[in-house]
Amino acid sequence: MNKGKVWKYGDNVNTDVIFPGKYTYVLMEPEEMAKHALEDLDPGFAAQVKAGDIIVAGRNFGCGSSREQAASCLKYAGVQAVIAVSFARIFFRNAINQGLPVVQSEKAVRNISAGEEVEVDFESGQIKAEKGTFKFHALPDSVLNILQAGGLIEYTKLFIKNDGT
Repeated sequence: MNKGKVWKYGDNVNTDVIFPGKYTYVLMEPEEMAKHALEDLDPGFAAQVKAGDIIVAGRNFGCGSSREQAASCLKYAGVQAVIAVSFARIFFRNAINQGLPVVQSEKAVRNISAGEEVEVDFESGQIKAEKGTFKFHALPDSVLNILQAGGLIEYTKLFIKNDGT
């Protein structure tokens, strides 16, 4: 299980506020990307987020443009997971590709408050919070393997290395 402090946001948090559009075509190192995470939604987030913190949000998290930097900047900022009622399809896949776990649980979102500490167990599909334990569909082994490797590129490197080709 992984524990982390909750940062809570509402519905329709789009990729423009997760990683501002003005930086989309600027080449940046991961540390620099992290400094801009959520800057248009929560200007203090990047300076205050700690490794292992968790974002909890409403419906349609990651809507907007197909911007993989939105998932990347959260990962580089230290966010260990995003729990939401629902995700925009492209953000969901970009998050997995970048090695950022994403979990859907409307019940957990309704019952978790900003600032509380929660535990997430991706293998068993459980979120432990102050108001109880909330189940979600456990992540399949194929997704867990990608996440544990640090993202799809790192997973592919392991696969190629282990295959000998």
